[in-house]
Amino acid sequence: MLSVLIIASTFLSRLIPEEFFDTFLNPALSFAFAIICFFGAAQCIRHLENNRIRKTWAIILILWGGWELVMVALFKSASNPFQVGNEIMESGSMLAACVFAWMLLIYPSISIRPGKFNWGRDALFLLPLLVLGGIDYLLPVDLRIIIALYPIGLMWVVFRNIRTYRQWCEENFSTLDNIDAQWIVRYMVMIILAGLVFYYLCVSDDPARAFTQQWYLMFVLCYTTDQVLHRPDPWERLHSTAVEEEKVEEPDPAYAAYRATLDAWIENEKPYLNPDFQLTDLRQVLPLNRSYLSRFINSAYGCSFYQWVNDLRIKEAKRMMREQPELKIQDVAERCGFSNQKVLWRTFVNETGMSPSEWKAKFPNT
Repeated sequence: MLSVLIIASTFLSRLIPEEFFDTFLNPALSFAFAIICFFGAAQCIRHLENNRIRKTWAIILILWGGWELVMVALFKSASNPFQVGNEIMESGSMLAACVFAWMLLIYPSISIRPGKFNWGRDALFLLPLLVLGGIDYLLPVDLRIIIALYPIGLMWVVFRNIRTYRQWCEENFSTLDNIDAQWIVRYMVMIILAGLVFYYLCVSDDPARAFTQQWYLMFVLCYTTDQVLHRPDPWERLHSTAVEEEKVEEPDPAYAAYRATLDAWIENEKPYLNPDFQLTDLRQVLPLNRSYLSRFINSAYGCSFYQWVNDLRIKEAKRMMREQPELKIQDVAERCGFSNQKVLWRTFVNETGMSPSEWKAKFPNT
């Protein structure tokens, strides 16, 4: 849908007179952009709650909003150095666009590296832009193609870390709802569309087509702010319930005793029936730090925490469908710790190769 809207707005923008766009519409869009940025930053600060993602995104929005206000002032003074059209192909403008690409990719970068974000280290990704800018200023060379590859490099870094992120989630949580990697892929598709819109502007002679880029970036910022405010941060969830790990000594491996204790607790209490069951909940019976617990589960059960818990839930679902065949699949999902019927269906198919309904029909009394 976004692709269709982008194409439609690109053609409709041809109807906008160039003088009207330069005099009224472009400054108005920049001012609206700034308002959106400052409003989003205010919401993030209002609901900060020591959340590292909201804190970082608020800073990004303030910087971006300030830039847009500068652009409004430049438009009014008729000294705007960042013209739209062929002149946008200048390497200076492309370097500025790469900085905005870095800002947009900060959010997924923080999210897929739980607890490891550092402003200083991530600012190093701007170093290539400084080097390219220096070379472009000092030497008569055309670096536009190399500069255009910079956002692609940033996206490659994000995609490379997705597998590590998913593995970390599986080691600490029993469900991947709202903390899986699919939302990152969707977000990256939006960023790719923004890049394609920009590169289309690079070869466009019609300055009114910047209208497409402006409204689309507004949408991306609004969407990202909504995600920052409402999408659960798995690291915050884990950290909020975690004991200070440096205060917990790692005992000598005694897997047999630990497993016996854990198996008894699992059998009697069935904590996996809670959809929010997570790795650190095991400390109720095993006073070990999180890293040791993760290694213990992998070694004792031969799988990640996520796989282990979902295997227990599937076994409970089978037992429930055998003993209470009148129950609906939705009821089974809720009672077995799955967040909804779709998650049960997907997990059941992965475990057994058939859907819950097919399993009930094939093994009604087993």
